[in-house]
Amino acid sequence: MAVKDRDRFSTATRLRLLGEQTAARVYRSQTRRQARRSRLTGRAALLALVLCSLVVALAYPIRQYVSQRAEIAELEQRRDEARERVEQLRDLKARWQDDAYAEQQIRQRLHYVMPGETGYIVIDPDAAKQSRTTQGAADRPWYANVWDGVDKADAADR
Repeated sequence: MAVKDRDRFSTATRLRLLGEQTAARVYRSQTRRQARRSRLTGRAALLALVLCSLVVALAYPIRQYVSQRAEIAELEQRRDEARERVEQLRDLKARWQDDAYAEQQIRQRLHYVMPGETGYIVIDPDAAKQSRTTQGAADRPWYANVWDGVDKADAADR
């Protein structure tokens, strides 16, 4: 038994036991930490609640901001288009202030001629054929033309 007692109190045996005990403590502490980490703590839940409430509280103002920015962009585009239209109208007004341009437009649009000139109007042959077809309607009484118009409108709906 003396040999057993010596082995029990030998340095190697004591170191081995001490190592095993330390390993067991480390293993127990690691499993406790892992168990704690996997659980949701009160702080984490509070943080998640605060973040969710911030997202909900900011969602509507951010949506309003984005829609207002889009509306502002649309209004700026319409303003630019209006400015371009104003510039075009100013140019047109300046052109109409010129007597030569006004005379050209009067001749072209109203078929006016200067004294001593002879005016000619060239009629498109296709337009002349179309006017002949409408002459047939002029020979009939007006109520017949109205009734034909009603029939054509009714046929177009079908």
